[in-house]
Amino acid sequence: MLTKGRRVAGRGEDLSAHYAFGPHQDDAIIKHRLLTRTTTTRGEPPLKKLQKKFMSFAAEIEKDADNTRDCERLYKSFLQEINTFELPLLKSKAVVDANLREKGSFNELQVEIQRQILQAQTDIEDLKKQLEQSKVERQHKEECEAIRKLISLQPPRSETEKFIADLGKEITNSEAESAACARTLELRKKQFALLLHVVEGLQISIEYEQRSIADELRAAAEEPKMSMEEGSGGGASDAMAVD
Repeated sequence: MLTKGRRVAGRGEDLSAHYAFGPHQDDAIIKHRLLTRTTTTRGEPPLKKLQKKFMSFAAEIEKDADNTRDCERLYKSFLQEINTFELPLLKSKAVVDANLREKGSFNELQVEIQRQILQAQTDIEDLKKQLEQSKVERQHKEECEAIRKLISLQPPRSETEKFIADLGKEITNSEAESAACARTLELRKKQFALLLHVVEGLQISIEYEQRSIADELRAAAEEPKMSMEEGSGGGASDAMAVD
């Protein structure tokens, strides 16, 4: 027989739960009670009572004595017990059918919820993309607004064109002045080259004149020496002739 759980508490100790069956045994206990139609621990199980009625009826039939009334009585009692036992079974069957229908409804509801979840995820992804696109568009609008403000701070187009035309004239004048300076510079280069050539020619002429003067001076200085040598040579020849 199945027994209920009891709470045991010692003196001076905190109350703690002590059960005869663990949580992992609940499924087996419930299954056993459903099979034996045992919904309470008090009284005799219906299946056992039906078994006793059947055994009494069978034992009475097997007797050789004239016991028709007893057999009829036991038969009616057995039928009544069968009806009594069958009624909860029919109720259980109705409950099972209702549970199966409810389970089917729950499955359909779960499928629908799953579909809605997938649809919601798809919508969320689409909204994320739209949000990113909106952020990009907003950034572009802010950049365009900043550019518009910068443009509004600039002078009018007529003034800009006039300023550009003045700059063009200045550039043209500068280019003309640059060309004139280039020509002048080229002329100065040619003049300087000519001047260097003249200076080089003068330097060569001066060096040539200096060498000529040096040669003349050296020749003038050597003439007295040669005269003296010639005089010395003539006296010696006369002495030799006298001898």
